[in-house]
Amino acid sequence: MLANLLYLMALMLLSPVILYRMLRHGRYRRGVRQKLWGLSNAQTKIMTGGKRCVWIHAVSVGEVNLLPRLISQLEGVTTLPIVVSTSTDTGYDLAVQRFGSQRVFFCPLDFTWAVRRTLRALDPAQLVLAELELWPNLIRIAAQQGCPAIVVNGRLSERSCRGYQKFRKLTETIFRSLHWVACQDETSFRNFVACGTDPQRLQVTGSLKFDDAPHDRDVPEVKQRKVWAGVDSSHQVWVVGSTQEGEEQMAIAAFLKLRLRHPQLRLALVPRHQERFDRVAGLVTQAGLELRRRSKVQMPRSVSWSSNEIILIDTIGELRHWWGVADIATVGGSFGDRGGQNMLEPAGYGCAVSFGPNTRNFKEIADRLIGAKGAWRLQDGEELIGFVDRCIIEPSFAAALGTAAQQLVHQHRGAVACTVERLHRELQPPKITAVAEAPTGPPCDDEVTRQIA
Repeated sequence: MLANLLYLMALMLLSPVILYRMLRHGRYRRGVRQKLWGLSNAQTKIMTGGKRCVWIHAVSVGEVNLLPRLISQLEGVTTLPIVVSTSTDTGYDLAVQRFGSQRVFFCPLDFTWAVRRTLRALDPAQLVLAELELWPNLIRIAAQQGCPAIVVNGRLSERSCRGYQKFRKLTETIFRSLHWVACQDETSFRNFVACGTDPQRLQVTGSLKFDDAPHDRDVPEVKQRKVWAGVDSSHQVWVVGSTQEGEEQMAIAAFLKLRLRHPQLRLALVPRHQERFDRVAGLVTQAGLELRRRSKVQMPRSVSWSSNEIILIDTIGELRHWWGVADIATVGGSFGDRGGQNMLEPAGYGCAVSFGPNTRNFKEIADRLIGAKGAWRLQDGEELIGFVDRCIIEPSFAAALGTAAQQLVHQHRGAVACTVERLHRELQPPKITAVAEAPTGPPCDDEVTRQIA
């Protein structure tokens, strides 16, 4: 009841912001009934055919992108229907695109009535949470109904850990209630333990992002975008993706200087949030450059990509394929306070990868890439100019970065197989033994799945 009261108070306090975003950007309008009241029996019968299911929750686009390989392999070992929930409009649209509308829904807000109604209607055999979506009522009520709550690709940073520990009396029960957590790295393992999770319920399986990272540019999705953009063999394509406020200005300013020395350079910008697309478009035109918006020009053009033209990718779910168009990649969300974005997708393609000083959300991955000499960390716009300049002047430098990045990604694959094996094992009926055995992890590569005592 206390959680319900706190949620209601938070909604009241945030209502002006929510209302503004609803009116200005069209956000939060969809799925209101599912969010506030949960799923009905009629809705779940369409999704599951009346059978028990596996419920996987992925909050937004980044988490949804992790699921196709995981779900595909899980479907190979279980006959249970798999349904997917998300919390954002963009995540929902991408999930529908990937998995079909009949098994995707908006996750209920963490009100007891909405959670109970959804869990009662779905009757899931497992609740699988991608990365870290620890909602008290959802996890508590799932446990009460005999549904184990499992976290896959679990990431818990030092900063988040300290935040949870400040409210340990409220949060420790949540962490103790987790049935199993597949941690991305040893840091997350230690932080889950510090927050109250039983070490026997934790395992370092590695990051699903390594398995999900692309590795082949010779695919239709990348080829189609090269044709659409008008890329030719003389171009050096620089993609700056997942950007936040301030990073597009920095990239445009760098491009204006760099193109004077390197007329073959081409720039594509991919902002993180759709409500900023128009703002970024304005920045391009204000700089005196031509603008081509992905959403406005759908058909391939017969003309080459002009040196005076910046392409704005103002669509959702395409960045993965645009990294495949890039020779040089700068991963945004890292020059401001966001904490970075996924740098494994451009690394998997063998791009010359760079990012800013703030990558706390991807600390282990960023450190591994830098340690393997597969990426460069930059401090500001001047260093960004120097990096791109060197990649063009010294092709061997850019090629060495790309090769090292691809090798690192390849070495750390395997988390999906380990995770699916354990999920499948947890779905099996418990064996009756004389002495209860502590849970153990699947027989995965020791390098990736080593447990910490």
